[in-house]
Formats: sequence, C-alpha cells, structure tokens
Amino acid sequence: MFDRPERGERAVLVGVGLGQAVEPSNLAEFKALAASAGSECVGVVLATRPRPDPKFYVGSGKAEQIKACAEESGADIVLVDQTLTPSQERNLEKLTGRRVLDRNGLILDIFAQRARSFEGKLQVELAQLTHMSTRLVRGWTHLERQKGGIGLRGPGETQLETDRRLIGKRIRTLKTRLEKLALQRDTGRRVRRDVPVPTVALVGYTNAGKSTLFNALTDSAIYVADQLFATLDPTVRRVRLDGIGDVVLADTVGFIRDLPHELVAAFRSTLLEARESELLLHVVDAADPLRDERIEQVRGVLRGIGAAEVPELLVFNKIDASGEPPRVELGEGGLPAQVWCSAIAGSGLDGLRTAIARCVRPNLVRRTLHIALSAAAVRSELYRRNALRAERQLEDGSWEIDVELESQEIAVLTGRRGVELAAGGRKHVS
Repeated sequence: MFDRPERGERAVLVGVGLGQAVEPSNLAEFKALAASAGSECVGVVLATRPRPDPKFYVGSGKAEQIKACAEESGADIVLVDQTLTPSQERNLEKLTGRRVLDRNGLILDIFAQRARSFEGKLQVELAQLTHMSTRLVRGWTHLERQKGGIGLRGPGETQLETDRRLIGKRIRTLKTRLEKLALQRDTGRRVRRDVPVPTVALVGYTNAGKSTLFNALTDSAIYVADQLFATLDPTVRRVRLDGIGDVVLADTVGFIRDLPHELVAAFRSTLLEARESELLLHVVDAADPLRDERIEQVRGVLRGIGAAEVPELLVFNKIDASGEPPRVELGEGGLPAQVWCSAIAGSGLDGLRTAIARCVRPNLVRRTLHIALSAAAVRSELYRRNALRAERQLEDGSWEIDVELESQEIAVLTGRRGVELAAGGRKHVS
C-alpha cells in the first residue's frame, strides 16, 4: 500500500454532478474549501452521472482519468466533492496510489485546523472519530492480521477490533466531557434568562461576514479572515441598544451546503445558542448571486437543530460590494424583516441596531409610572435596565417616571406595592 502523507498540499479536485453538470458555483466553493484546508489545486476532473457508481462513485473510465491527472500534476491528494462510502474511498486510493478525501473529510480537516477553544477541539475530535470509525479498514494493511499490542488488546482481538474498541472508548469519553461543558453552557444561558438580558444569535452561510458584523456591533476584535470557517468557537458579548438596554450577541459557526452530520451532532450544544435565542440575525452576503439558495440552506440547518421557530431578521451584508443602498424593509406587523448594510464600511449599522431593538422588544410601549418613595428600589431597577426615559420628582418625594417596557412587564411592575400608572401615561412608542 501507499504511504499516507500527513497533509496533502497539491490536490486534484473531483466534481461530480448527479443527473446534471457540476454547477460552477459549487466548483468555486469546493476550490475555496480546498484552499481553506491549505491545499493547492493542481488539477480538476469533472464528471456527470445518473447515479453513483458503487465501486468508485465515478465510472471506471473517469477513475482512470483521475489517476492520470494526479500522476501528471504530481498531486499527493485527491479531493472529491461528494460523500463517499468507505469502500469507494479505499478503491480510489488503491487505484490512484494517493490519499483520497471526500467532502465531509475535507470539512472535518478544516474544522480541526480552526478549532481554538477546549470545547471546540473536543467537538471536532468527536466528529472526526465518528467519521473515522466507519473507515478503519481503508489502506491499513496491518488491520488484516493478529498483532501484538501490550496492554491494549483483549483476548482473541484482531488489530481492527482493537482499533474499533479504542475509538469507541475515546468517543464515549469525549461525549461525557462535552455533556459536562454543555451543562455549563446551559447554566450560562439560564443565568442570562434570569437577569433578564435577551440573546441575539448571528447565523448564516460561511464567509457571509458574521464575525466582521459582530465586531462592528460590539467593538470587539475576534478573528476575521476571507476564508471559509474562519470562526469556529462561539463568542458572546454584551452590547447596549438604545431603547432596550443590554443585549447578548452570540457569534456562531458558519453553515455550508451538505454540512456533515457528524459536525452538526458534535456542535449541537454550541448551536443551541441559536435555538435558545430571542432573535436570529441571519447574515447574508448581498453580493452572492446565489444568496437565495444560501438562505434556504441555512434555514435547513436551523430546522435540523430545532431553531426554525425563532424569529429571524435577514441582514444583507457587504452592500459595499453589491452596490445596494443601506435601508430597513418592514414585514408583517410593521416589524423590520430585512436590513441592508455593510459591516466593513459601517453603512446601515445604525438602522440595524434600531431594527434589532424593535425585533427583540416588539411589544415595547411607553408609560408614565408613579413610584412612591417606599418603592425606590423599583426606580433603581429601571435605571439598571436602561428603561427609564424621563423622570420628575414630586413634592412628597415620590417620582413620575416615563419608561419604555413591554406591556406584560408594565403589568408586573404595577402589581408591586407603591407602583401605579400615572394619569395620562398611556402613550405608545412611535
């Protein structure tokens, strides 16, 4: 068998269209994935088939073409933009004498390079081992025979059985650690709900500019790069918005078409930031000609993690590249539905902040409350929540305070001792 290089640098890319030719946009995205993994594209082979071939996925003639292209270009890895079975990968590797990675394996490799936090590394390792557990036989000649392994092997085990047992044990360990981290993350979410501070999660197709927008809204400096999956580890920051006070903004991992199931499962606890939020900022690359398709692909992933019912605000970013003017478009009920802006140029961001506030607090009303001196703690609470808009102190020491809160919050406050609606204080926020 061939020697496996630690990491392939020179790559032949194989695009396969089922029932139709390979879409140029899909090929361009696959080239970007390969570049993000650190590979140099030295050749491209395209194929169209009515259905996958059980042996090579492509036909035998096209497989020979892949072999010839790899030999002529001096490639050391073959990347296939489809999901291959273990036997298809193994057969292609035997034929070409080179390492073969399918789309899922390539994305997993990128995630392994990008993960920075302890939790992110555990999540990627779990996804990789889950993926690897079905591919243990490919290209490993030592797995076919009994082999000594002091302290590792049970009685009568083959090397393959030993590898499967050790991987299974590691997977169980990773799941246990991630469950503990998920509990910590859930505790953090509960604390934020108890404060209460609304959570807004940024979601979107990879490289749509989520992290740049996150930095622009929070004055942060998280890692930003013009590459796929530049950000893996979720980042949470507080940002103050006029009219509603503090909001927690969460930046999440980008989505992509045909995101590997192993990754969705491994990153489920992280993706819960989206499911548990009050609002999704669905960031879209306004200059992407396939933006409508990307929107539906992201929504498909959101449905898969149970976040389809969370209110969504579409944010068309990168209008500096698309030539669109900054604007806010309203939807049903007069609430903002779409915001057009540029995170890198800063245009339209004030409109976005206002739109977020309106969507997070759609039932915001202005009321004038009379607060007795004995209920001074309520006044302090309103200051802390940034809900107070004006106040007048009366001769007896009590206050008349103009506040902006949701209707149900007003009802809770006026049920407390020393707090009541002042006469004429029923004006809605315009």
